[in-house]
Amino acid sequence: MTGAAPAATPRRDPHSTLSACVPSSASVRARHRLAASWPYRELDVNALHGTGWRPIPVHEVVLKVHQRCDLACTYCYVYTLTDQSWRDRPALMSGDVWRAAVANLVRHVRTHQLARVRVVLHGGEPLLFGPTRLAELARELRASLGPICTVEIGLQTNGVRLDADMIATLRQHGVMIGVSVDGPPADHDRHRVRRNGRGSFDAVRAALDLLRRPENRPSYAGILCTVSPLVDPVACYEQLVQFEPPMIDFLLPHANWQHPPDRPYPGATPYADWLVAAFDRWLEDSRRIRVRLFEDVISLLLGGASTSEQVGLSPTSVLVIESDGAIEQVDALKSAYSGAGATGLDVRRDEFDAALNDPGIVARQIGWRALSADCMACPIAAICGAGHYAHRYDAANGFRNRSVYCDDMRRLIEHVRARVSQEVQQRISAGAP
Repeated sequence: MTGAAPAATPRRDPHSTLSACVPSSASVRARHRLAASWPYRELDVNALHGTGWRPIPVHEVVLKVHQRCDLACTYCYVYTLTDQSWRDRPALMSGDVWRAAVANLVRHVRTHQLARVRVVLHGGEPLLFGPTRLAELARELRASLGPICTVEIGLQTNGVRLDADMIATLRQHGVMIGVSVDGPPADHDRHRVRRNGRGSFDAVRAALDLLRRPENRPSYAGILCTVSPLVDPVACYEQLVQFEPPMIDFLLPHANWQHPPDRPYPGATPYADWLVAAFDRWLEDSRRIRVRLFEDVISLLLGGASTSEQVGLSPTSVLVIESDGAIEQVDALKSAYSGAGATGLDVRRDEFDAALNDPGIVARQIGWRALSADCMACPIAAICGAGHYAHRYDAANGFRNRSVYCDDMRRLIEHVRARVSQEVQQRISAGAP
């Protein structure tokens, strides 16, 4: 997880009644219409269906198995920004909720004849769920979904509880492990701290050293790193590469027009400055480390698709199941306004197909039709795709805006285009294949 919760006592019993857990669909729709004109007042889903458009089925489900965290990261969008719904949710996802989620996903796979799905165990900090519960959940996923499709199980952790026994349990059940790291020790420990203020880097390094062992490498998914203009980008990249990750994923801090990102020094594009320097080092690196954001931009420039919501217009097909059973949109929307991810649906009551008619989910599946006029007129719109959906929000227009990182995205993409063109020309001139 990217952050941690302040100490708090949950105000709701984990076994409270279903009606008390999740607000009604009507109340959720009313709240959305007030907070975000696009898409909740302006997007006509029925009219879209009338044109022949159909939603993409759910291919990824995020299970918020533990709502709390053992770190107190300064920038965490869950605990430090607008949406504080975690306070009212049970810390632990109960068995009836995760079993309902598995059964719901099985029905969805059968209905849409899906060949592959992904389930991500998330939080908070998912390792707080404990090895016994994690193993039980993974076994149920394999037993229920394995006979009908390929299922990938992932887990994203802050790493501080990732010891040899935990890795062995996750490895046994085929769980792929991603770890969050924010660069060299001093930079990582500036933000990713324990509740007592102490840094977490040493514990994370120990966990990554374990993941790098030959017997554990098949379970090592990669590293997430949140970009900070205050961190030396080349030093950050070199630190992450030392951990030999299968992939690095650089993430922009979740921000929007109502809550803009920090711009800690003069200059129009501090986040692009950082990413450009990291890209140049990566492009020159003979070790061939995979960096998803850079690969996605190159793929889009060459006419391909993206694999994340950060760039491009590829439709998203992700649902989040909160610890109380609520079916929600992507977690990053919590950075926009309170309840921005809510659908009013519950995994024990509603099918996943019901969520596919939610305007917020539809808006992230319709590509060009979800973009603002400014973005549609932009020459790199197909590459940028208006950036991450959550980064477009403002109170006036909802999510139909350019990204709050627009200038940064434009500079990064133009730089990557120039560097890739240069590399191609050099290879042609040298007669390289």
